Amino acid sequence: MGTTRALGTRIAVLLLACALGCGSDSDGGNAGAGNAGTTGAVGGAAGATGGSGGMMVTSGGAGGAAGMAGGSGGSGGAPGGTGGTMVISGGAGGMTGGAGGSGGMATTGGTGGGASGMGSMGCGNASPPADGMQTMDVDGTEREFIVAVPDDYDPNTKYKLVFAWHGLGGMASQIASGFGRGGYYGLESRAMGSTIFVAGQGLPTSNSVGSGPGWDNMGGRDVAFTAAMLEWLRTNYCIDNDRIFSVGMSYGGIMSNTVGCALGDDFRAIAPMAGMGPRAFGGGSPCTGQVAVWITHGNTDTVVQYSSGEASRDYWAGANNCETTTMPAGDNGCVAYDGCDDGHPVVWCEFDGGHTVPTFASEEVWAFFSQF
Repeated sequence: MGTTRALGTRIAVLLLACALGCGSDSDGGNAGAGNAGTTGAVGGAAGATGGSGGMMVTSGGAGGAAGMAGGSGGSGGAPGGTGGTMVISGGAGGMTGGAGGSGGMATTGGTGGGASGMGSMGCGNASPPADGMQTMDVDGTEREFIVAVPDDYDPNTKYKLVFAWHGLGGMASQIASGFGRGGYYGLESRAMGSTIFVAGQGLPTSNSVGSGPGWDNMGGRDVAFTAAMLEWLRTNYCIDNDRIFSVGMSYGGIMSNTVGCALGDDFRAIAPMAGMGPRAFGGGSPCTGQVAVWITHGNTDTVVQYSSGEASRDYWAGANNCETTTMPAGDNGCVAYDGCDDGHPVVWCEFDGGHTVPTFASEEVWAFFSQF
């Protein structure tokens, strides 16, 4: 069912002016929930960064799953439950699930570890909607988006989910077809059937660079659209709730920054390219949750100034409590900041060029997303 729409007329303006501003509880005890490994009433998550503790405990109060470097070797809260059966998912950034109370068994961890997390409501749905162009009403406005599902889609397999956003004047169909680079910024071919992709269609907007479809998030409309798409996708398809990502260039880079801030409890990582933000649009509301970030910007960009990319980088490095020092990351001159919160790295990729997607982007972005 993989969707790749015809390219149509290639729109030259993938631009954005920088002038515009951007588990459930069991019967016997509570699974821990909260950043910094907060403890539940009877056996919560013990991890250093924990984040949402155990996603679900099937019965009894097994302690919540530990976060990265969790507690004492990944064990649950001290009292634990009384023999809960199984912890389904580790905490966000978890290495291993918490051992739980006396006798509880746990699976390997959540989004920071190697195992996949909780599946969405759509898991097991033997008749999901056909992929391709979809429409929905969001607060009285008809919105469009394209979904690409792997050809061998299995309703009992949890799939990663990647949102890919177009630039100013762009179209969702162009992102799906990939401008000759392969669908969804070249990521679809690298995913090898592991991922569901979605490309939203922006609404008319304008700025000093030009006009056309974009992501000005006026009145929060584009964040609401993203949240509605997420709900629809989770209801209809089997989505790995711990592996939801965002990528985009220019206006799409700003949109990635925007959703990473506004919907950080849902998105695991973002990859903004030639963007700005995260609060370029939608006011100064505090960000929610926490995301890992890969970011790139050309050092001669005159559409979205290079300094705007640096400002985004510095924001995310601060939000993830990174140090100011870096070390090389990958093979294309990227650097990773030292000391970031466990499971929430920040990678910066400066390149010699202007307002464009660098040739190494798909390789580096996919490698970054794949670590989670």
